Amino acid sequence: MTMAPRHLHKRWLTALVMAGVTFVAGAQDKPDDVRLPDLGSSANALISPQEAQDYGAMMLQQMRALDMVVDDPLADDYLNNLGFRLVANSAKPKDHFAFFIAKDPVINAFSAPGGYVGINSGLIIITRSEDELAAVMAHEIGHITQNHLQRAYESAKKDTPLMALVALGAIAAGGAAGGQAAAAALLGGQGVLMQKEINFTRKDEAEADRTGIQTLAKAGYDPNAMAGFFQRMEDVMSTDAGGINVPSLLLDHPVTAQRISDAKARATTLIAAQKQQISGNPLDKSSWMQKTAPIAYVKDPTSLLATNTDNQGPNTYLLMRERVRVLSDDAYRMSNYYGALIGHQSGYDTPENRYGYALALTRSGQGGKAITQLQPLLGKYPDSLILRLAMADARLQAGQRAAALDIYVALNTQSPRNRAIGLAYANALTQGGTTAQAAQAADMLRPMLDNTDEPGIFTAYARASEKAGDTVRAGEAYAQASYLSGRPFDAMEQLKTLLKRTDLDYYARARIQARVADLTPLVLELRKRRVSTDDNPDGNDQTQQQLGTTAPCSGRLCFSMGNGRP
Repeated sequence: MTMAPRHLHKRWLTALVMAGVTFVAGAQDKPDDVRLPDLGSSANALISPQEAQDYGAMMLQQMRALDMVVDDPLADDYLNNLGFRLVANSAKPKDHFAFFIAKDPVINAFSAPGGYVGINSGLIIITRSEDELAAVMAHEIGHITQNHLQRAYESAKKDTPLMALVALGAIAAGGAAGGQAAAAALLGGQGVLMQKEINFTRKDEAEADRTGIQTLAKAGYDPNAMAGFFQRMEDVMSTDAGGINVPSLLLDHPVTAQRISDAKARATTLIAAQKQQISGNPLDKSSWMQKTAPIAYVKDPTSLLATNTDNQGPNTYLLMRERVRVLSDDAYRMSNYYGALIGHQSGYDTPENRYGYALALTRSGQGGKAITQLQPLLGKYPDSLILRLAMADARLQAGQRAAALDIYVALNTQSPRNRAIGLAYANALTQGGTTAQAAQAADMLRPMLDNTDEPGIFTAYARASEKAGDTVRAGEAYAQASYLSGRPFDAMEQLKTLLKRTDLDYYARARIQARVADLTPLVLELRKRRVSTDDNPDGNDQTQQQLGTTAPCSGRLCFSMGNGRP
């Protein structure tokens, strides 16, 4: 069997889970009609909101299994704060949404069932302002609030009934076994998904632009940012792209002059309307943000993610952009990248680049050098929580544990509910600490478990609990981390092993049995359909026979190709 390169496996999975749902591409050649449609859709009858949410969660777990997600509490909180600011000003502020960063250099973003919105790291890196990033996210939110995904599946049903059955009917049919098993049933038909892409129409794209610009403006962002980003994408495609990895979808479906013109016209109309509402005040960025947003969205000035626009600290968006650049690439390569730029090329010695350099140095085991990069920044911005957290991480890596703990303590006192600080502090307490410090770390992490699907937090809690002597809680957390990482069979086996212990009390046994009951339908469905995963690689041949295709596998989730193209 021919083995495909790892990046192609990522592209196959991306094509599957996105179903052609992209930000700047994927429009079919149909007439442009921007009239807002009836928001209802008969496709809604095929899948309930909870089933769609379960499918989106399963998709995210699969992506994690392929190392396609940047799981970082600091970057995640930034992206979700931005995303929910937009959602609060969208057409459906009460719907379920979840935003995450896909580890992919391609300039793209996508919507998925259940309100899941993925932003590729390559897109975040190419944006030049928070307004541009918000414009992309507002567009994707528009696709979801206008039910474009359901309509795309509904359209596919008309053209290819089997396609619609695989895309939606499998979830509905599996509903009796639970949402997770229903989502697993989709995996058995992914070979069919390969045969035909579901693309948004030009009407859908134009409508997402229109509603996105409205959301952007209501949230206090520059409505011209969407047209500006379109224009830059067109410029990128008309040149050699400056070394940027331009996705093939962008090349196949270029941003048109008409789309840019429409976006500019809508932004102009919105600004003119707002000028009439803001009498006697110039419509600068500050007054726009303060007076146009219909909701009270005031960031806590002590927040770790407060965006600084008054020169009292480095710009949060710029710091997070560099953080994503580092976290989505090899640490050694990134340290060389920043080292070659800073001090050698004009205009690159900026706070955000110094921060990125320090982060890359810390991650590549050069904490001492990272400290050197951070010290002048903290001298200029002593109150920046992001820079102080980076310094604590650098000192811990450099072996200065006591100094690092002092910083973590101060940060945690100032922002006791911040996940990034809490996770870093807890890990520092666990690593090289006493049993009492490990117990303290577990106590800090336990409240986070109820509101996260990040396997790293469960792993940190498991390690802390294990060192503190609570091996039962540690085992449960390790099992959950495996499940969230796309390894449900491992999770089941770990839970069954725990149930064999004779020292379980009533409550622990009840918790574990309940979790086993939750996972059983999913595991049975995966086994039935011979879906191959890292922790269940035995179903490859039968899966291929069922789909009538050849599936290249490399120890990851196994998918069929269908006509030999991703």
